[in-house]
Amino acid sequence: MRFVADECVDAEIVARLRERGHEVVCIAGEHPGLEDEAVLDAAGRLEAVLLTADKDFGQLVFRWRKVDAGVILLRLAGLGQEEKATVVLSVVSRYGTRLRGAFTVISETAVRIRREPYS
Repeated sequence: MRFVADECVDAEIVARLRERGHEVVCIAGEHPGLEDEAVLDAAGRLEAVLLTADKDFGQLVFRWRKVDAGVILLRLAGLGQEEKATVVLSVVSRYGTRLRGAFTVISETAVRIRREPYS
């Protein structure tokens, strides 16, 4: 799968996704300081699922009424980088293409996938 990692996504998550053969564009490395709206647009143009820990993206998605290729909101603040990466990889492996075009929230205890959250 193709992902865009927002600046707040741990480097360990990016590295582990790449190790598994996923393509990951890092906003921090390629476009630091990019506004949230522009990050969401870039992910859409690249047909990439956006990975973020920034709750503001939920507001943008619901206000703009679109998710393009998909958004994964990481709510894993209580975990270390290795644990976060393991959880994300597990979800990507388990749900795969179901994540595309959906708004997904990953927490320590649950995965919520909402398709067409604006309908």
